Amino acid sequence: MRDIFDINKIMDSFEAYIMLERGLSDNTRESYIADVRKLMSYLADKEISLRNATLDDLREFIMTLHDMGIGLRSQARIISGVKTFFRFLVTENYLDVSPALLLEAPRMGKHLPEVLTVDEIDAMIAAIDYSKNEAVRNRAIIETLYGCGLRVSELTELEIGKVYFDEGFVVVKGKGSKERIVPMSDVALQTICDYLEERASLDIKPGQEAYLFLNRRGSQLTRQMIFTIVKNLARDAGIKKIISPHTLRHSFATHLLEGGANLRAIQQMLGHESIATTEIYLHIDRTRLRTEILLHHPRNQKNR
Repeated sequence: MRDIFDINKIMDSFEAYIMLERGLSDNTRESYIADVRKLMSYLADKEISLRNATLDDLREFIMTLHDMGIGLRSQARIISGVKTFFRFLVTENYLDVSPALLLEAPRMGKHLPEVLTVDEIDAMIAAIDYSKNEAVRNRAIIETLYGCGLRVSELTELEIGKVYFDEGFVVVKGKGSKERIVPMSDVALQTICDYLEERASLDIKPGQEAYLFLNRRGSQLTRQMIFTIVKNLARDAGIKKIISPHTLRHSFATHLLEGGANLRAIQQMLGHESIATTEIYLHIDRTRLRTEILLHHPRNQKNR
């Protein structure tokens, strides 16, 4: 076990570890670094050295986060980062055993996501004010989010060269920089074509040419700008639900399931590592699923 604990050196090495060896996304990596620094600050305030931190110390740290009003999902992410950090310390021989081995994430239960109806999505599109310069772009953004089930980060990083108009699909870079192929509807493709005509008139800044969706200054759109576009359109459409770009992703998956799409196909299009993540959408239409079984299972067909 190493005798010297240089915290700054450790944090630099940890960042390199999660970037190079774990293959985590930029957002996850930044969150893990920030979360571990929260832990370091907590331990310092309690005058507890990193080497002497115990499981009880880590549990008290998590309880402190709970008392501060940090949500269960954020707590779970912080615990994941802390466990990864201590695993790194053991791997690099700073510690013999990780005190976080038995640290458990809070039980969150199944969260049922907010979903828009097709009529509500149509109302959002109808609410677009075509007297504004960004109207065609915003229509393309909504159609792409809903038509492909993209995460907001995937939308902002989407490149023109990754949209295959003749073949009708887009190559999306998801979590961990993993790429997946997602089919595109004719409507989504046409709205992108319409937008590209207007995009051609922008004064695009150097280094921003590859990105599909740009702001009026010719730069890549931010996540916050996408949030604002979606929220404003929902408001203008008179929708009272709590809306975010992720709502369109949930609606994409839900409507596919309701339309009879295979759960494995939905998993692939969403870029979920595990089918268990996709199964959250099964709550939407259990009656339809039971009907499918009654109609198609050989035992039921034999007895009809």
